Amino acid sequence: MSQLLKVAPSPHVHHPENTSRIMWTVVLALLPALAWSIWVFGWQALRVSLEGVLFCALVEWAIQKFMFRKPATLQDGSAVLTGLLLAFNVPSGLPGWQLMAGAAVAIGVGKMAFGGLGRNPFNPALVGRAFMLASFPVSMTTWPIPFSNAWSLVDAKTAATPLGLLKEGLKKGEAMDAIQKTLPSHMDLFLGQVGGCIGEISVVALLLGGLWLLWKGIITWRIPVFYLLGLILFTGPFWLSDSQHFADPLFHLLSGGVMLGAWFMATDMVTSPMSNRGQIIFALAGGVICGAIRLFGAYPEGCSYSILIMNAFVPLLDRAFKPRSFAPRQVTHEQ
Repeated sequence: MSQLLKVAPSPHVHHPENTSRIMWTVVLALLPALAWSIWVFGWQALRVSLEGVLFCALVEWAIQKFMFRKPATLQDGSAVLTGLLLAFNVPSGLPGWQLMAGAAVAIGVGKMAFGGLGRNPFNPALVGRAFMLASFPVSMTTWPIPFSNAWSLVDAKTAATPLGLLKEGLKKGEAMDAIQKTLPSHMDLFLGQVGGCIGEISVVALLLGGLWLLWKGIITWRIPVFYLLGLILFTGPFWLSDSQHFADPLFHLLSGGVMLGAWFMATDMVTSPMSNRGQIIFALAGGVICGAIRLFGAYPEGCSYSILIMNAFVPLLDRAFKPRSFAPRQVTHEQ
């Protein structure tokens, strides 16, 4: 009688992973890309990253304290992750007050307006980026040249990104053979010796972080793999049919924010589908939309908008592809 069974409500199976541990693990996975951006762009990249984290944390704390009247939950790491991802999606020379406005929209509108973590339908960092791109288009498209006065206090020289060079050359009617002379090599793109947003330039650093998350079981392989596959399937046929007016799919994979988006933003557990089939459709469509914007849109990049568009379809995908229940009800018919 001394060893009576204790009956408790479900769940009866527990897992060591929780929201806080997952968020901080993703933050750690972003550190290689952050370290490289600081090496390339210097103290400005460090400033923008710290400001992004600080502003997002302050906005979330203020909303929870003065509007929700609840204790702050900054220890879960979600505000820190949003701030770091927001900083990764802007140039290193962005003024601090503009980043503060982006953080207010990212946390206030993209997250807390829907009730906080777990209820937001759109990726908060991308909501903030879309706001800043519409509100501050000049600052958001002014790209410092990598390794150009990275640790100097004077303003660094600026130049177009690889995708910007490609778009401008095609607008002028130039053929790819001529444009290719102005573009960095695929190896430069892979290593990160190019201009762009501070967190998107080094493919190898992002791959290291993404593969580590995959190994840790934080993300699944379906979304990054099928997102990249969707981009290849859309851009590949155009390049094969007319290689003088379309860049090769490998260039699209290695340039812009594709790797950052595929591994760290499209995989957000809150704003991505729950089922395997839903994730595949979500990712494939996102890659196709990204390619369509790049090839035929006015804006040279399309990754962030493709993810935001597909975020809106997640409820429909979850309804269409519901996970199978553990114990389906058996239907019996009376004779």
